[in-house]
Amino acid sequence: MKMRKLVPLTVSAFAVAFVLAGCTVTGPTENFSGLPDEEQIVTETEAGDAGVQAFWLQEGSQIGVAISGSSGCPVIGSDIKVISPEGQGNTVEITTVPIPADKICTMDFVPHTSVFWTPSNVSTAEPLTIRVADQELELPVK
Repeated sequence: MKMRKLVPLTVSAFAVAFVLAGCTVTGPTENFSGLPDEEQIVTETEAGDAGVQAFWLQEGSQIGVAISGSSGCPVIGSDIKVISPEGQGNTVEITTVPIPADKICTMDFVPHTSVFWTPSNVSTAEPLTIRVADQELELPVK
């Protein structure tokens, strides 16, 4: 009988702790070699010479960033942070995982995509500036 009461209380306590923690997921939801599937892409930036491209995905609920480089040492996004919210610049910065200096990398040039949830305080209704890998991209309105 005590166990029946304990389980719902434990679940409720975890739910409250999650809500109080802010529910903000800043890490990537997924990382993969290549570009996002065409049917997931809503809007995208132009692919520049630097090999960095950004995408609104899943009707704007996600942001994808593809960075081209060595397939043996892919540049992977690790964190997204809002620099200025909607109406005040609509800018995010994506941190990448450092590649160890002693790691041996291949000499190919392939995209690797990191996908993040769109932060709640940025808007798909105004251009989004994305800072990543010493580049600044402007993702058009969704």
